Amino acid sequence: MFDNLSERLERSFKILKGEGRITEINIAETVKDIRKALLEADVNYKTAKQFTDRVKEKALGQSVMTAVRPGQLMVKITHDELAELMGGETVEMNLKGNPAIILMAGLQGSGKTTHAAKLANLLQNKKNKKVMLAACDVYRPAAIEQLRVLGEQIGVKVYTEETESNPVAKAQKAVKEARTYGYDVLIVDTAGRLAIDEQMMQEIAAIKQAIEPSETLFVVDAMTGQDAVNTAKEFNDRLNFDGVILTKLDGDARGGAALSIRSVVDKPIKFIGTGEKMDALDIFHPSRMADRILGMGDVVSLVERAQEQYDEQEARRISKRIAKNQFDFNDFLSQVAQIKKMGSMKDLMGMIPGMDKALKGVEISDDAFKPIEAIIGSMTPYERENPACLNGSRKERIARGSGTSIVEVNRFLKQFDQTSKMMKKVQQMKRR
Repeated sequence: MFDNLSERLERSFKILKGEGRITEINIAETVKDIRKALLEADVNYKTAKQFTDRVKEKALGQSVMTAVRPGQLMVKITHDELAELMGGETVEMNLKGNPAIILMAGLQGSGKTTHAAKLANLLQNKKNKKVMLAACDVYRPAAIEQLRVLGEQIGVKVYTEETESNPVAKAQKAVKEARTYGYDVLIVDTAGRLAIDEQMMQEIAAIKQAIEPSETLFVVDAMTGQDAVNTAKEFNDRLNFDGVILTKLDGDARGGAALSIRSVVDKPIKFIGTGEKMDALDIFHPSRMADRILGMGDVVSLVERAQEQYDEQEARRISKRIAKNQFDFNDFLSQVAQIKKMGSMKDLMGMIPGMDKALKGVEISDDAFKPIEAIIGSMTPYERENPACLNGSRKERIARGSGTSIVEVNRFLKQFDQTSKMMKKVQQMKRR
């Protein structure tokens, strides 16, 4: 979502390229360009001005070492200020209580119900919590059904009590149920509206007062830009929420909401939604997001995702097979499955430094592995276990069976061969 902002900032830094030192004259032009870039990204004007004033002040106060060029120093200062603008530190959730109660608030269409389920999935799988969801939207039966379906999908109990029409009473009954059956966390999904109204605000405030949540999270759609910030401010004035879940960060939004919310509302972004799948919810790290905005990637998050999906027993099995030259198509398929579990390909590529720029304009589809899976799926068990047996006639049959061409089959076989050789080299290096 930050592609345009990243490009504009890169152009801003180029103004200082070739300069021997930072001066008031050359820094003024750079800062002016940075401010324009932020405004084009839909950042609040006051926030953009305060940000560039701080950048300018810090830049003029720095003496540039001979080993560091002015442009490099400007990138460092801008990075630190971007991280600070988005909150500086990662803010954890408060999960104290018996059970810990998380109240979800937001407008209809912001992704509130979906992200209640995503949060339940995250707490269950990454924090080892016993979680229950409560469907307390009494106006929209579809929301109750949606939460029930999502709960079944992730294996989390959903409290519905559809005969109860009072949302406050319903939330209180859900708390009692969660306490009775020993749940660690109760996530309460509430009604949304198409726009902020007095009835909505009174209702969500009454629910909060009745159940006393340990954490109140405001869910907002990043695609709405500055409207997201304004809506967050109005909700916060009435609810005094604890943090924000910013959804649809995988979309084409300009990024202004992510950069403005903390400074305007003074509440942290705690989570970001990065896709449609139930595991597409990430803890928000300001410094890592600043890295991504400035084209530095996010290797730490990439490694964390890999570790989450890492199967130690499977890794040992693969290592032994590689060492014995036994790595086959079944093994290759299991490695593809591990990669797919890590998230969308577009998101993963964005975490690799410089990859965003290298793949600019290239559409990265999550279906990229489908032809490979089809090719392997069209092989016999013997062929999967014996890659060297694939002759011309076998390749023709596989191409027909997989709906691909001989060229695509040969291309895959070449990739497989290169992957096998590379993995063997890595194994040999480890043994040294």
